Amino acid sequence: MKNSSILLVDDEVAIMQMVEMVLKKEGFTHIYKAETGKAAMEWVRKEAIDFIVLDVMLPDANGFELCEKIREYSDAYILFLTAKVTDFDVLTGFDRGGDDYVTKPFNPLEIVARIKAQLRRKLDAHTPPIRHHKKRHDFGHFVLDEETGELWVEGKVVPCPAQVFLLLLYFCKHPNRVLSKEQLFTAVWGYEHMADDNTVMVHIRRIRERIEPDPGNPIFLLTVRGLGYKLVKEVSA
Repeated sequence: MKNSSILLVDDEVAIMQMVEMVLKKEGFTHIYKAETGKAAMEWVRKEAIDFIVLDVMLPDANGFELCEKIREYSDAYILFLTAKVTDFDVLTGFDRGGDDYVTKPFNPLEIVARIKAQLRRKLDAHTPPIRHHKKRHDFGHFVLDEETGELWVEGKVVPCPAQVFLLLLYFCKHPNRVLSKEQLFTAVWGYEHMADDNTVMVHIRRIRERIEPDPGNPIFLLTVRGLGYKLVKEVSA
């Protein structure tokens, strides 16, 4: 995990230095820094980056738009740094390909905790599977193949970002059970933290856009008012 590559993108040098210092204390050595969107893209094109901390406001680029460009080259976990906290900004970030966000000002230890949690999950995903463990989750209308990392809907492969896949996988492993936002946030994002309504809700929406015949009227991934969400295994005709 400590050999993982991390790219810090922020025009505030002091912030990058602060985060870099904490990362180095935790044993991370492959740390790259960029003060502009152009420099960030140069790193992404020539290095296999595992985790990107991306400021939304850069002197030469909008972080959300830059995220889209990064996604053409990398599936790295992208964590936005932003002073923007409106629902619209959060939705924009996720829709452009981001995985999570932290608002400024922030504690660098929180950044490190999130990096460690996600890199740990990435390593776990590459652990050889137990042969008798069920790896294919068949819900009729859609199938999630845990081993190949593919989502099939009506016989066709549907692109599925990492966090969306992991959240759907967690639901598939716990069918017909009501799962709270807190449970989902801790299980999928990997750190104990007050569940962020926007993060969970946006990813629920992204799942529905992929698996539901009519995302506006879900029949698989249901909202249980006041309690959380439930993935229904048997759907009534």
